[in-house]
Amino acid sequence: MDLYQTIINQVANALDEDVGSGDISARLIDESARLQTELLVREDAILCGCQWFDEVFRQCDAAIEIHWRAQDGDAISAGSVVCEVSGPARGLLTAERSALNFLQTLSATATVTRAYADLIRDTGCRILDTRKTIPQLRLAQKYAVLCGGGSNHRIGLFDAYLIKENHLAASGGIAPTVARARELQPDKFLEIEVENLEQLRQAIDAGVDRVLLDNFSLDDMQRAVALNDGRIELEASGNIDRDNLAEIAATGVDYVSIGALTKHIRAIDFSLRYR
Repeated sequence: MDLYQTIINQVANALDEDVGSGDISARLIDESARLQTELLVREDAILCGCQWFDEVFRQCDAAIEIHWRAQDGDAISAGSVVCEVSGPARGLLTAERSALNFLQTLSATATVTRAYADLIRDTGCRILDTRKTIPQLRLAQKYAVLCGGGSNHRIGLFDAYLIKENHLAASGGIAPTVARARELQPDKFLEIEVENLEQLRQAIDAGVDRVLLDNFSLDDMQRAVALNDGRIELEASGNIDRDNLAEIAATGVDYVSIGALTKHIRAIDFSLRYR
């Protein structure tokens, strides 16, 4: 899906929800009135969501001008001015809340991702996101993960296989399920979740592209890496946080997937200061 068109649609939906039939408070302001404002960040963060911010103001009033001092992926410091916004007062005030909502949420995801990625910067392991995203903001949050230094897992159920325990229980086990998947969609990336070393052996023999080690202990992860011997990609998942991430990466797995990147986030504190 085209990211720019996604941004347009997401912003249109947000404004429809917020503005509805019209901003009745903004109508109290003279049409000719203009405002100038600075966007401040009140805490250290990784900036993300500039295109969404811009698009909100564009859809409210194309005459509004925005001048950025930073770009997506940049580290920004508490108390700094991130951009200046100027233009017709009505459109500026109508757009303010929706624009900040996108920016604070996407910057939160980018900031959390950077914190995790920094912990394993000197290893060969990479951070992956999951499908545990805010509804209707999946592509936006996955973009934010990239800005934070992480990598994207599959976008949805349509672009790659991820065969889990319940799939296996309903389809007859690892070998027949993988064979069926290759028959139906031979071009799709195929990952399978395993819960023990025996299942890992079966997955390797079946020729999958990646194995997800679900809730493996550190010892079992090390055994899995040794058993695999570099034949396929290994991904660790389940109960991973900042306290154990470095130890998990040190086992030699290729990826660590973390749902917290997109679901355990706290909005970054931005505000618009009018001059």
